[in-house]
Amino acid sequence: MKSVVKQSRDGMRTVSAVPVFLALLIMIGCQSMPPLEQQERLVESRQLTVLQITPKAVVNVWGKPVYHHSEFTQFFVMPDKSMIPRSRVAVGEAPVGWEAGFEAGEGVFLGYPDQGWLLVFFDDQLVYREELKAEEVHTLGKVWQHEERFKTRLDGAPPR
Repeated sequence: MKSVVKQSRDGMRTVSAVPVFLALLIMIGCQSMPPLEQQERLVESRQLTVLQITPKAVVNVWGKPVYHHSEFTQFFVMPDKSMIPRSRVAVGEAPVGWEAGFEAGEGVFLGYPDQGWLLVFFDDQLVYREELKAEEVHTLGKVWQHEERFKTRLDGAPPR
């Protein structure tokens, strides 16, 4: 691939950003999710690697979660590209090490009290994991169930 070099009237040379942009796209494409079998091995060995595991891999290994919750979520984006749900940080606080990134969208929360994990997925990728005691996972799950029971029609999915 050739770089496009232009010379301006004042003798300055500039390089086109097109080749740089294409190289960036190639690098991003190489950082894809591992195959499902490798994801499942990570879950089996309890190496819950952020941005490397899908909900399908977790469910295939650990079974259906005891608690499943989905909601529009604001995330703090950390320097390592992991994301911390706003609900897991004290009100008015920011996570240690957070710089300035935010993301928002549908967060999927899976609670596994028998495994001792809260897992959060965004765009079908594990973005947050927290090891908790079984009682803590049950407490979260009961809060989610309570919220679900009292949602109005406006909060839920559109009527069919």
